[in-house]
Amino acid sequence: MTRRLLLSYLSLAALVLLCLEIPLGFVYSRGERERVITLAKDEAESVSAYAALSLAAGRAERDLPGRVAHCAARIGGQVVVVDGAGAPLATSHPLTPETSGALASRPGIAAALRGTATVDVRTSTIGGVQYLSVAAPVGHGARPEGAVWLTVPTRMVHERVHHVWLLLALGGLGVLTAVTFAAFAIARWTGRPIRELELATQELAAGSRAAPVTVTVTEGPPEVRSLAAAFNRTSARLAHLLESQHAFAGEASHQLKTPLAALRLRLENLEPNVSARGRSSLTAAVTETDRLARMVEGLLAMARLEEHAATPGPVDVGAVCAERHHTWTPLFARQGVFLTLFEDSVGPVLAVPGAIEQILDNLLSNALRVSSPGTTVTIELRLHGPSRRALRDVRPGWVDLHVTDEGPGMTADQRARAFDRFWRAPGAPKGGTGLGLALVQRLAHASGGEASLRSAATGGLDAVIRLPSAHPAPGTPPLARPVPRRRGAPARIGAGSRH
Repeated sequence: MTRRLLLSYLSLAALVLLCLEIPLGFVYSRGERERVITLAKDEAESVSAYAALSLAAGRAERDLPGRVAHCAARIGGQVVVVDGAGAPLATSHPLTPETSGALASRPGIAAALRGTATVDVRTSTIGGVQYLSVAAPVGHGARPEGAVWLTVPTRMVHERVHHVWLLLALGGLGVLTAVTFAAFAIARWTGRPIRELELATQELAAGSRAAPVTVTVTEGPPEVRSLAAAFNRTSARLAHLLESQHAFAGEASHQLKTPLAALRLRLENLEPNVSARGRSSLTAAVTETDRLARMVEGLLAMARLEEHAATPGPVDVGAVCAERHHTWTPLFARQGVFLTLFEDSVGPVLAVPGAIEQILDNLLSNALRVSSPGTTVTIELRLHGPSRRALRDVRPGWVDLHVTDEGPGMTADQRARAFDRFWRAPGAPKGGTGLGLALVQRLAHASGGEASLRSAATGGLDAVIRLPSAHPAPGTPPLARPVPRRRGAPARIGAGSRH
């Protein structure tokens, strides 16, 4: 931020200097040229008046050479006086015969001898040197007695103009240097509390408790100090809320699990003393107690997920799927359902630690509830490489985790609501909590992916979890999928409903 503020101040100062110095330089250049022209005009008129008096008194040959030489020395140029025919009467410098004969043909002298102009100002180049020439007639009337031709080299004018431009540039550089030091001090004074706020915000976003930002009476603008004070209050309140939630989760986990376990144990102990007519009610009570216990576990899991915003990291999704397949196979076998795993070389994915295990457990539990004996539940991983546009943008691909069953499935409206908390499909058997898919979606989003439900080709439901691939650089085409290896488990049945 300091760099941007400094650049802004310098850009503004440079713009102001350019708007002031460039017009000033051009105004000075024009004024200097007009000053030299005015000086040359005055000298030409002075020599013209002196030449007219000398011609009238008949002393031109005696008085004019000294006057011409004195004028040329004073202006640093050359002066030539000619008669009415264009022949030189007096010169401040030697003339060659060719030059002497061509004086009358020069535009300025010719105009002065015709009497059409009192003063003729021209700029010409003679011998590689640029001159400012002024011609004035000698005498008055339609037929002047002669003409004065005065030339001044413009080198001095250019040197003065260049000197002024150099002074303006040096002055501007000095102003920019002073502005740089002043702007740097102001930018540091303004940006220091903002940098502290940025660091504290990053610490807070990373999950750690941010240290309070130092707020002093004189450091930083008043708005920044007010912002820092508000941030400190917000950070302290957020830390208090997180601590309260953490304490509640821990206490609720302990206080709810114990009475629920005791309640279930008491219900089971009542079984020998319950008549056959009351066995169904007792079984329903045990089922509801189990459902309440699972609901408590789901709520606490979601609370812990919201409390700890973990950063996704590389996870070997193939190994996790193989491990969960091995764990769930006996449960599926007891229900008479086949559990099949299609292993694929998809590489690591980015996911929150423990998220894939919880996602698979919830999806497999749901699939087992709706699967009939002899049907198959499939776990499959599919790698999608980066597209051509993604390759240019250096974006990774993604991995789709499919859990497909052959149960009754869901309608489009039911699939749209399936991720809502506590929502259960109509006609679902008892035992579900309506939190499993909500937790799956939360875990997928926390891992940078997404969860969706699709209609399976077998008539059941295809739960798809899309996770970003953890391959470092997608500079190669999508990996070829090898022939999948199928693992299965025979089974008996279990009925139920997705929760």
